[in-house]
Amino acid sequence: MKRGKTAVTCSPTNWVTPYYPGYFSDAWERRIKTLGLPRIRLHDARHTCFTAMLAAGEPVKVVQELAGHANANITPGVYGHVLPGMAKAAGERLSAQLFD
Repeated sequence: MKRGKTAVTCSPTNWVTPYYPGYFSDAWERRIKTLGLPRIRLHDARHTCFTAMLAAGEPVKVVQELAGHANANITPGVYGHVLPGMAKAAGERLSAQLFD
C-alpha cells in the first residue's frame, strides 16, 4: 500500500490507481450491511484485530509492523490495555520453567 497526500493506492499491479480516502470504509459499511452484521467501523475492526493478536501472544514488534506504526513505542500506547495480563501470563510461564 502506498499513501499519497490525497489518495491511497493498493493494487499490486497498478500503483497509480487512486482511491478516495473513504473508499475502503464505504465498501466495509456496505459489506457489513449486506451480511446483516452489527455495525462496526473499519477502524474499530482494525483495533480489534491488533488487540486480539497481542492477547494471543504475538510480539509487539510484529503487531507494530502490521499496524504500520512508525515505531514500537506507539503500539503499547494504543493497545497497552491487553499487555498487563500478558505480563502476568509470561511470569507464570517463566515460573513454571524455573521451578517445575
